[in-house]
Amino acid sequence: MSRIFRIVCLSLIMVSVSPQFAVAEKVERKNSGFNWEPVMEAIIQVESEGNAKAVSGNSCGAMQITPILVRECNDILKKRNSKKRYSLNDRFSVAKSKEMFLLIQSHFNPTNNVEKAIRSWNGGMRYSVKRTQRYYNKVMKNLKK
Repeated sequence: MSRIFRIVCLSLIMVSVSPQFAVAEKVERKNSGFNWEPVMEAIIQVESEGNAKAVSGNSCGAMQITPILVRECNDILKKRNSKKRYSLNDRFSVAKSKEMFLLIQSHFNPTNNVEKAIRSWNGGMRYSVKRTQRYYNKVMKNLKK
C-alpha cells in the first residue's frame, strides 16, 4: 500500500509542477527583454525601403521573406507545440514579418547577437562573413540613423 501511495503522490506532484515549467518557458521565450525593433526597422529599410508589398524573386514583403523562412518558422512553431502557423501571404504584413524575425532569432540566436541576426537574415544560418559584409554595413548604417 505504501508503494502505491508513493507512486500516486509522485505522479500528482509531477502533473502539478510540469505545467508551471511549460508556462515559464513560453513566457521566457516571448519576453527575452531584448529590443529588436531598431534592428528590424534597419533591415526593413535595407530590404524594401519600407514597402510592405515589395517582391524580388521568391522574397516578399518589407523584410523580403522567402518561402523557406516561412516553412522554418512553422517548423519551429510545431516543435514548440504551438497551433499557430504562418502563410506565404503573411510576408506582406509588417507585423507578421517582424513576428517571424523574432521567432527565428529566439530559436537560432538565443544570445541576441545583433551581428549574427543581421548576417543570418541575409546569408542564412551558415552565412559567410565575407559574403554578408556589404549587407551588414548597410544595415548598421541604417541602425545608427
